[in-house]
Amino acid sequence: MFGNQKKFKATKIDSLIGKNTELFGDVHFMGGLHVDGTIRGNVIAQGDAASVLTLSDQGTIEGEVRVPNIVLNGVVLGDVHAREHIELASSARVNGNVYYTLIEMAMGAEVNGNLVRAAEGTEPQTMVGPEAPEEPKEPKEPKEPKEPNETMGVAKSHINT
Repeated sequence: MFGNQKKFKATKIDSLIGKNTELFGDVHFMGGLHVDGTIRGNVIAQGDAASVLTLSDQGTIEGEVRVPNIVLNGVVLGDVHAREHIELASSARVNGNVYYTLIEMAMGAEVNGNLVRAAEGTEPQTMVGPEAPEEPKEPKEPKEPKEPNETMGVAKSHINT
C-alpha cells in the first residue's frame, strides 16, 4: 500500500475460521488467525508479539479485538487494539475506537469511532467515553461560604409604587 514494504513479517495461518462458521465466545490464539466467518466475542492474542489477525471482507467480529498485528478487510463491531501495526483495507468497517501504534488506511476504509495513537513500544491508552482521558486533578480546597448578596441566582430588585 505505502510502497511494497510491510511493517511486520507475514505469519503463517495457524487457525482458520471458515466462511460458514459462527463462533460464540472469546477466541484466544497465538500465531496467525484468519477469519472468513463470524465471531461473536472478543479476539485476543496471547503472549506472542508477532501474532497476526487477518479478517477477510466476508468476516465479522462482534466484540473487542486485542492483537499486536491486524489486517482488516471486514467488519468489527467493537474496539480494536493493535499494539504494533494495523492495516485497514478498502472494505474495512470498524464501529468502535481504534487504538494503534502504526496504521495504514486504504481509501474506502471506514472507522466510526476514534483513532487513538500510542507511542512505539507503549500500550495505547484506553479511552472512557467520547473524550480522551484527562490528567488527574489535584483536589480543590473547600471555598469559604459567600455572603448572601454574592450568591448566584439571587437578584435584588426594587419595586417603585
